[in-house]
Amino acid sequence: MAQAADTARTVILTVDDDPGVSRAVARDLRRRYGASYRIVRAESGESALEALRELKLRGDLVAVILADYRMPQMNGIEFLEQALDVYPGARRVLLTAYADTNAAIDAINVVDLDHYLLKPWDPPEEKLYPVLDDLLQAWRASDHRPVPSTKVVGHRWSARSSDVREFLARNQVPYRWYSADEPEGRRLLAAAGQDGSRLPLVVTPEGAPLVEPEAPELAARVGLATTPTAEFYDLVVIGGGPAGLGAAVYGASEGLRTVLVERSATGGQAGQSSRIENYLGFPDGVSGAQLTDRARRQAAKFGAEILTAREVTGLEVNGAARIVRFSDGSAVAAHSVILATGVSYRQLDAPGLTELTGCGVFYGSALTEAAGCQGQDVYIVGGANSAGQAAMYLARGAKSVTLLVRGESLAASMSHYLIQQIEQAPNITVRCGTVVDAAHGTGRLEQLTLRDIATGKTEPVDAQWLFVFIGAAPRTDWLDGTVLRDERGFILAGPDLTPDGRPPAGWELDRPPYHLETSVPGVFVAGDARAESAKRVASAVGEGAMAVMLVHRYLEQS
Repeated sequence: MAQAADTARTVILTVDDDPGVSRAVARDLRRRYGASYRIVRAESGESALEALRELKLRGDLVAVILADYRMPQMNGIEFLEQALDVYPGARRVLLTAYADTNAAIDAINVVDLDHYLLKPWDPPEEKLYPVLDDLLQAWRASDHRPVPSTKVVGHRWSARSSDVREFLARNQVPYRWYSADEPEGRRLLAAAGQDGSRLPLVVTPEGAPLVEPEAPELAARVGLATTPTAEFYDLVVIGGGPAGLGAAVYGASEGLRTVLVERSATGGQAGQSSRIENYLGFPDGVSGAQLTDRARRQAAKFGAEILTAREVTGLEVNGAARIVRFSDGSAVAAHSVILATGVSYRQLDAPGLTELTGCGVFYGSALTEAAGCQGQDVYIVGGANSAGQAAMYLARGAKSVTLLVRGESLAASMSHYLIQQIEQAPNITVRCGTVVDAAHGTGRLEQLTLRDIATGKTEPVDAQWLFVFIGAAPRTDWLDGTVLRDERGFILAGPDLTPDGRPPAGWELDRPPYHLETSVPGVFVAGDARAESAKRVASAVGEGAMAVMLVHRYLEQS
């Protein structure tokens, strides 16, 4: 376990499974930096992660993390990848032997490695300290100020409490969770003058209590931008998934005044993925949260505004302006719009599921609930990649994971690499031709009734956790009567608008729609909301970038 020390100072953390090496690294670090930094030592990746989480909850800063590559259970790269989620701003160093330098070089792509050091590092004055001096200088020059923690008091089996935790987590807002049944939770409720009948209670970093807050209020009070700074932009991007983030990055980096509007949290469905392994440039995979955080910071770096918890309800054309209306009656206008609204998981239609949603039944990965699945039996409905990725992630700690697949096999809808991983996982079972017939429980999920499609036979199973990944419905109802959509609600664009060679009704330009342009000139679509899209992260990002290129072409000819 990490060594205790003064919590008032910034931390340099070192982890090595060899006690002798671990002590030697800590000794050399204390000799040079002990007067200004707190040196924390750990002897396994798990104990180091536990130390990082404790530091995070206390609001402490971590400047540099040094990890040995060859550690059992969790090697240095795997540790640094998880540490990246806790302290993304910390500088990362891998300690490695000469024989492992190829692994260290690969880690540059996986964990944004800042440096790797060959062992032995003697003399430290020549091989260790100069590297650390440079990394600490770079860290001090960056925006490393701690974000005061938000406190959430709620009930574990409360759907609204789960929604708030998921909202904060997906928006990268640090928070600390307190059960309303625990002493500290009761103390916070009492301080806010609440008896616990209305949950969750959110205490902002400034100490302001919010009772059962809705997303817009919560977003505004925890520091997320919710209001545009201008009335008119070059480009409004609606939706913050991979397509929307890609469009925001390329739009802002190419000089367009860009604002991205997201109804919940950036990342979309991809942002909820525990691991994406077929995205270009990440041979060891990347979590959806990591990819989303990097993309969001990249868009902000180029000057894109990102608005959270703003629901768009209308799109209007007023001359050359495209007006985007919000649910609160306000609006923002722009020369062009990119629709990147993505899709949402369809609701499972079976008795009992609606009442238990958020109380053991979750749509999407709900990664904030993963810790509660440790040592328990988990059921997942779905046969596509999102379901497979969730199964692999949850199988790390769950006693068992059962995939319920309506079809005859996984091959029709899941990538081959995921099928292989699932087949090799000892605690994952795949039940094809099986559906959920009903869910049962009082206040929380307790049991499922499963039905074999071929025979009609039903079977009750004890279950506390059900994650549903079935089908995709586009979030485009608010566009009805504005842009053309297919019978399923997906947005038609480009050649799909001119199957007979003639422009769509109402098209007034003397050119056909551009490839990603909708039936409204200057309004484009990218990602999963587009009819016949590929439904892959890489293609969504590519379409976001391509849509920006077409926006430039549109603006040049307007």
